[in-house]
Amino acid sequence: MLPREELYCPPIVVKVVDNRQFGRRPVVGQCTVRSLESFLCDPYSEESPSPQGGPDDVSLLSPGEDVLIDIDDKEPLIPTQCSNGTGQEVVKTLKALLLCILTHLNLFSPLWLQKILLEEEFIDWWSKFFASIGESEKCGSYLEKDFDTLKVYDTPLEKVKAFEGLSDFCNTFKLYRGKTQETEDPSVIGEFKGLFKIYPLPEDPAIPLPPRQFHQLASQGPQECLVRVYIIRAFGLQPKDPNGKCDPYVKISIGKKSVSDQDNYIPCTLEPVFGKMFELTCTLPLEKDLKVTLYDYDLLSKDEKIGETVIDLENRLLSKFGARCGLPQTYCVSGPNQWRDQLRPSQLLHLFCQQHRVKAPVYRTDRVVFQDKEYTIEEIEAGRVPNPHLGPVEERLALHVLQQLGLIPEHVESRPLYSPLQPDIEQGKLQMWVDLFPKALGRPGPPFNITPRRARRFFLRCIIWNTKDVILDDLSITGEKMSDIYVKGWMVGFEEHKQKTDVHYRSLGGEGNFNWRFVFPFDYLPAEQVCTVSKKDAFWRLDKTESKIPARVIFQIWDNDKFSFDDFLGSLQLDLNHMPKPAKTAEKCSVDQLEATFHPERFVSLFEQKTVKGWWPCVADEGEKKMLAGKLEMTLEIVTESEHEERPAGHGRDEPNMNPKLEDPRRPDTSFLWFTSPYKTMKFILWRRFRCAIILFLILFIFLLFLGIFVYSFPNYAAMKLVKPFS
Repeated sequence: MLPREELYCPPIVVKVVDNRQFGRRPVVGQCTVRSLESFLCDPYSEESPSPQGGPDDVSLLSPGEDVLIDIDDKEPLIPTQCSNGTGQEVVKTLKALLLCILTHLNLFSPLWLQKILLEEEFIDWWSKFFASIGESEKCGSYLEKDFDTLKVYDTPLEKVKAFEGLSDFCNTFKLYRGKTQETEDPSVIGEFKGLFKIYPLPEDPAIPLPPRQFHQLASQGPQECLVRVYIIRAFGLQPKDPNGKCDPYVKISIGKKSVSDQDNYIPCTLEPVFGKMFELTCTLPLEKDLKVTLYDYDLLSKDEKIGETVIDLENRLLSKFGARCGLPQTYCVSGPNQWRDQLRPSQLLHLFCQQHRVKAPVYRTDRVVFQDKEYTIEEIEAGRVPNPHLGPVEERLALHVLQQLGLIPEHVESRPLYSPLQPDIEQGKLQMWVDLFPKALGRPGPPFNITPRRARRFFLRCIIWNTKDVILDDLSITGEKMSDIYVKGWMVGFEEHKQKTDVHYRSLGGEGNFNWRFVFPFDYLPAEQVCTVSKKDAFWRLDKTESKIPARVIFQIWDNDKFSFDDFLGSLQLDLNHMPKPAKTAEKCSVDQLEATFHPERFVSLFEQKTVKGWWPCVADEGEKKMLAGKLEMTLEIVTESEHEERPAGHGRDEPNMNPKLEDPRRPDTSFLWFTSPYKTMKFILWRRFRCAIILFLILFIFLLFLGIFVYSFPNYAAMKLVKPFS
């Protein structure tokens, strides 16, 4: 007997009692359910929720009830499945081998041949992830192929309103130990899982009782399950080290089993990218709590806990929303979105119909009828790019019907991390998801490979041919304007590989001839179009910190000075993914080449073009404007590490001087260092410029010499004439 007003309803008290010897029955813990509104229901309503199991979970059936699942043993669920993903690696290797053979035989153009054979080389799970969160610049051609995306929740799956906290089968109540003082925090000793339904009984005993609310309950026997835990990344972590960073790693535990990834900690970061998949086995409901903990690695002291999150696997297994394994957008039997569930979509839909007591779907050639609704394959896939990895039409139709039932899609959830030292303060968030596979349903599909992208080694080969119209910054000893030109270059982030040419001395017109090769090694992520740089924050650090920067190269023109600092003349910075096309001649080279607003169509990617040659302008700042400081003729080429070994090339004009071979530059005779070549200085500087003055000086000098001799000898000669001593 309960009052009509909820305010006056007494609470429900649940006690857990320990049966001991001699009739002792102490209370281990208890919980008090004060609000009964959420448990009120109308037993005669057709919409009254019934606590039934998920659509694909045979463990929820009562003992002794049989379920028929039609599985074709002759054909595997995943026809192209290979263990540990080796099949895809073999295919990639064969494609790369075929590409190398055809390229060496000169049968096809390497540019479009690479696009045909290796079109999915840079498509991986991270392409799907970045496409789903809107970072299209990191997913390459994934969106163009119209592949699947996933749902990225910024909250835990239990907090999504559409999924009712995954507590539709039963609620979870915390059990507290005894009574506590007002100043004390009650200690939680466990959990009670159950569900209440409250509805009025008829006052007339002759009226039959309302229909039963609880049916098709879960079996009491334990279930052995395979758990795949995908840890994507974390962000907003609380710093634990004096440098304001931490060295996080992951530890997974279920019951007494635990897996620690301490050896692969990520140094000096608050936003680590883990990209790890852990497989564990558990027995539900005995081992229902999955704990994911982040620790800070310390070399000399005990590792400190950053935070942890706890996932109730039993709720996910029993939920009617299919939290066991999210539904993808398409049914693919191969490719990057290969089906990974244990049952095909048609089998999942068949189980749903059995457990929810609805009419089974009727399949036609290109359509399916379910609950008086007809779905055709043309309507479902209208406007989509053809996908070569799709499976049978029947399975694609069944998957579309399942998606209309409000089941959980393929997803990534963001779970807050909490520390026991600060229980109510969030220590950061962890992006992850969990796949749960009861072993009674058979072998699951292949796992996703979420390993973080690794940078590949590339080489940028730059051949500096000539310069022109370089600013003349110095005055020679004869008063002429000149510059001793050399070119310096480096990749941004890889300054340790900075290189410079030899010096073109005494350039009187701004021309410089070099024939000099730069070779810049760098680590590059083609899928994200960024370079990765690993450096230590300080010399005493044990680990390097990895950062991602754009692929940029800088060239500078300098004037060499022997007795003072070199003078900077101009620079050129090129983004290798968005660089201006060079001019074919020096006359057409201008500062306008660098302006994307004037010539947006003249910008190309060197990674697609592979090699370019021509003239680029070097600029210098003149107030707020940029002025032309010189023109640089170069050849830029991108090669992979294997191509660099097959076609070697040395620095400068050193051996191996090939690909192409660089000859010594033909510089004018006036190009030399004046104080090291006195003869050339007299011949090419003084004589050419002061030839007339030198000749006049010599004539005058000879005349004055003869005049002096005459003046000196004339008195003696005159006296001899007058005296005539020998006559």
